[in-house]
Amino acid sequence: MQAPGRHILKAGLGILFLGLAACTEQTPSAPPPQTPVQRTQAPAAAPKPLPEIARPTSQASAELRSYLNQVQGAQLSQGLLRRDGGGTDTPFTNTMLARNFEQIAFFNEYDSTFTARGGASPLRRWVAPVRMDVIFGAAVPPSQRKSDGADVRSYVNRLARVTGHPVSMSKNPNFIVIIAGEDDRGEALAEAAARMPGISAASLAPLLNLRNDTYCVVAAYAGGAGDNTYTAALAVIRAENPSLLRLSCIHEELAQGLGLANDSPSARPSIFNDDDEFALLTRQDELMLRMLYDPRLRPGMSADEARPTVQTIAAELTDSGPV
Repeated sequence: MQAPGRHILKAGLGILFLGLAACTEQTPSAPPPQTPVQRTQAPAAAPKPLPEIARPTSQASAELRSYLNQVQGAQLSQGLLRRDGGGTDTPFTNTMLARNFEQIAFFNEYDSTFTARGGASPLRRWVAPVRMDVIFGAAVPPSQRKSDGADVRSYVNRLARVTGHPVSMSKNPNFIVIIAGEDDRGEALAEAAARMPGISAASLAPLLNLRNDTYCVVAAYAGGAGDNTYTAALAVIRAENPSLLRLSCIHEELAQGLGLANDSPSARPSIFNDDDEFALLTRQDELMLRMLYDPRLRPGMSADEARPTVQTIAAELTDSGPV
């Protein structure tokens, strides 16, 4: 079983596409993204009220749900998708932390053609406060909306605490999380485009038709004056995912949308690793998020420029010893 990948594609005005792919397929290809269309800001459209009863799902959606349940079952049977955040079996030192952070924060996984490994990239993160909201597809049952909404809110609070950066829920979002299925993803994407000025429906076209082996994906936009400063992001999570895979998608895509864009086979314990050992954010991942938003680092810094500071911060966070 091939481990999932986090795929990055950079093009146009700083749009990044990152995804979590299933373990049972080859690395998915994706159509090249269209350049985000910049437009004058307009009042955000009011979100459409969700129906009290979910819309019936199609046969295609039901088959996808069955497939993804089999994927999660296979992973769990192999001892994957750990939820413990790492322990005595996964120690790491300040040197390992600094190395893993550099690989994850300063490199792209894929090039602009999505067919070859990517190269070095400047540090990317948010400067403005991150304001998140969730859009559910009309076919998502009320019970799932309630549990997934609670998971997102809890995780947003954790991200704010870990990074020290303002991250909150808001009805005026610049980071939208879509949880929708095959039958209603298009409607949710159209609503997201209407609610976030500067992002057009056309620029979200690559998120409309996902391969079955893609659990979730996030697109981050750098539409302001700085090419490495995020101004908007959109995560799409398949509603057909079983509960643990959906929660894993929430943890990974929202963290990637904050700036930890790559993965590394040497990062352990970490969700930024293709081995799929950990489903949820780990202790090392928390430290990397804290490093990402340390004021001593700046968007646009190269790995070489930042390395001495990264090593200093890593030593501080680990007291220069194993964790």
